Amino acid sequence: MIYITRKEHFNAAHRLFRPDYNDAKNLEVFGKCSNPNWHGHNYELFVTVKGEVYPETGFLINLKELSRIINELVVNKLDHKNINLEVDFMEGKLASSENLAIAIWEQLEETISQAGASLYSVKLFETERNFVEYFGNIKPI
Repeated sequence: MIYITRKEHFNAAHRLFRPDYNDAKNLEVFGKCSNPNWHGHNYELFVTVKGEVYPETGFLINLKELSRIINELVVNKLDHKNINLEVDFMEGKLASSENLAIAIWEQLEETISQAGASLYSVKLFETERNFVEYFGNIKPI
């Protein structure tokens, strides 16, 4: 078994809030991240896949193909977008980094499997100090 990781990045805005909370409650729970005028991040996305090396190519997966999959299914939908308003796979979900990582996994898992690898983890850096890593099996709230 071998693991290989592709790094991509995107810039996006979001707001952490619950519509059933008033502004004061959202501020209490989510702090400045509940700003009604949104805020943004320069996200770094690390997608790790696992599997066996194909003797014919020496690859687990062609990294050019992995990059194409990530960009087509995730980055192009998120880059310079408002996660709360413009990203189809985040519709109805709280736009936390945790839920975003889970949703990214859901976007990628089947296509990566069809390409001959298994998705191992999605690591998403929101800032250089805050990141989440997801290994599957938890559903977003």
